[in-house]
Amino acid sequence: MKISTQIPYWQVVAASVCGTSHVKNSQLCQDAHHWQTLPDSVLLAAAADGAGSARLGKIGSMVAVETAIEYISTQDVNRQILEDDTAVLTLLRDAIVASKQAVEDEAVACDAKPQDLATTLIITIATPEMAAVAQIGDGMAVAKDLQGNLIALTTPDRGEYINQTTFLTTVDALDTTQVKICRQTIVNVGILTDGLQMLAMNMAAGEPHNPFFSPLFDFVSAAEDQTVAREQLVNFLRSDKITQRTDDDLTLILAALNN
Repeated sequence: MKISTQIPYWQVVAASVCGTSHVKNSQLCQDAHHWQTLPDSVLLAAAADGAGSARLGKIGSMVAVETAIEYISTQDVNRQILEDDTAVLTLLRDAIVASKQAVEDEAVACDAKPQDLATTLIITIATPEMAAVAQIGDGMAVAKDLQGNLIALTTPDRGEYINQTTFLTTVDALDTTQVKICRQTIVNVGILTDGLQMLAMNMAAGEPHNPFFSPLFDFVSAAEDQTVAREQLVNFLRSDKITQRTDDDLTLILAALNN
């Protein structure tokens, strides 16, 4: 008798859309995201929000997410290596450093200052057994375990004053990086930029809002066509249900572990 062994794989649906305030002012979407699945059921995902006050914030966010994912994907990462906390922390920190350097190099190429490309950055590594995140600035990352519990992997960095946060180009960015490793069975991961955090999080309790995430995690788990699913996610982010509560740029990365 043949025994079939199913290898779990990550199904991902992600989108970044321009906020209504930016559309009204004919501005570009400052958000960016990037993700990649590696062999051995490893997921890499990153999201960034370019500062609205930075004239090249869009470039900064794009460079940051693409560099972070590219760096980690070239490091021969697998689930065995990710069993070591030190190895995970080193990967995340080095990816942050690589992204920071890439943004600074891009600033030089654009004849600009690094703060002109100011951006937040969230980097996530996930396997069926763990999820790890490094975050600079606001936004948040969430995981769901096998029992259906939502786990706040990070919480938004609001800075010292209202509407203030830390950026990748900030002098002490590396010292203020949030890092968390969660070692338990993971079935879903969600990453979002700050435009959605008031809808997705109970800010007073610092906990993910289950009515927001549960339908979305069900949606990505059931998605059969990634192109169609992405269009549906874009429509959701542009719907009155969302835009009546936020006019900011929006990024949402949803991942489900399927067999």
